[in-house]
Amino acid sequence: MKIDLKRRLGLAFGALIAMTLPALAGICEKRDFDGQGYVICTLTAGQEPGLRLWLNGPDGRTLGDFTAVRRTLAQGESLGFAMNAGMYHPDFTPVGLYVSDGVSQHDLVTAGGGGNFGMLPNGVFCAGGARPYQVIESRAFAKAAPDCRLATQSGPMLVIDGALHPRFLVDSDSRYIRNGVGVSPDGQTAWFAISDRAVTFHQFGRLFRDGLGARDALYFDGSISRLYAPGLGRADFGRRLGPIIGYVGQN
Repeated sequence: MKIDLKRRLGLAFGALIAMTLPALAGICEKRDFDGQGYVICTLTAGQEPGLRLWLNGPDGRTLGDFTAVRRTLAQGESLGFAMNAGMYHPDFTPVGLYVSDGVSQHDLVTAGGGGNFGMLPNGVFCAGGARPYQVIESRAFAKAAPDCRLATQSGPMLVIDGALHPRFLVDSDSRYIRNGVGVSPDGQTAWFAISDRAVTFHQFGRLFRDGLGARDALYFDGSISRLYAPGLGRADFGRRLGPIIGYVGQN
């Protein structure tokens, strides 16, 4: 009942926001794939400069939610969408690489380990580099050392060079609401997706590979996954977040 109440409050709050902010050209849409519902937020190459990554506010404290992110925006700016963008420690610091506005605040981690982050191969989402958008396996990223205006590391990879992660099982009983990002083969389009209901890694990976045509895709997180999409009247509440990624446009 608590989860349902939070979702209802989030939808109501999102509806209020939708009446006060522009929809920013319908960036996010509801879509069904293979019997499951998702929200997909799509950015093209020309929108890359508006993509931002947040962690701390001007006072150095963790922002933690979408309302706090919106408070950081300048006059005339609107938040088109936002979602959690990678795993974090109990103090909200990123587990892996974190680069915002070209400044690295946490280093790349290439070692394996426990949990989803350590289920190698994991990867990095990079924007503003040689291509507008890239998802790169972490060890390949360490060798290539590409320039990124913003980057966030998470794991596991969902799709690697057109193949699903080798440890994903069709009949897995591990199901969560999950979110992540995939990139088109030419790097000109990025898809940010969240499931409506609990799905397996295999189902979520297939959304990116078979439903969207992504050659590479990266898992952000599960169970804590949250979305802000004013064009859909949605503003999820929940526990505080670490890194948050989103698109900022002009009123």
